[in-house]
Amino acid sequence: MGDKTQLSVLILSTRTKEYFRLLLGVMLAFLLTDGLAIILGSYVGDVMPVTAVKALSGLVFILFGILILKNGPEEEEAAMSFSSRSAFISGFSMIFLSEWGDKTQIASALFATEYDPHMVLAGVMMALFLLSLMAIYLGRYLSSRIDRKLLSRAAGAIFLLIGSSFLLSALASSL
Repeated sequence: MGDKTQLSVLILSTRTKEYFRLLLGVMLAFLLTDGLAIILGSYVGDVMPVTAVKALSGLVFILFGILILKNGPEEEEAAMSFSSRSAFISGFSMIFLSEWGDKTQIASALFATEYDPHMVLAGVMMALFLLSLMAIYLGRYLSSRIDRKLLSRAAGAIFLLIGSSFLLSALASSL
């Protein structure tokens, strides 16, 4: 709990009322990224360079941060009322792009080399489901208790920080 993926889910959950659709998008992304890691094991790292994935993830986080910060007070209500499709797509795209090369994905692949891959997938998905559910409920709670404008600014700033750290990490890896 508390890594970038759970933080992303928490932040996205403060911006929508379509929690179930957000959870579906997040879980589909986890299933694809971690499921593929389990199936392919360490081969995943060879298929796509981690630095490229980090750079792409960083840009996506920065884009989300800019879009969140760009919304003025009059657009805040429109931003809060995601369409259900948008909540699904936002959750899916954020997690799908940020999970590649993540410690969860790498650990899943490593466990699959030692243990039954089906059981590893079941355990990973159950853990990620529970963590995502907790993040969504925490985001829902925070959005009902904290001023939406302040929450939106904090969310935008956090996305910019995460995106910048990804880009710096990709840059440092390529040097």
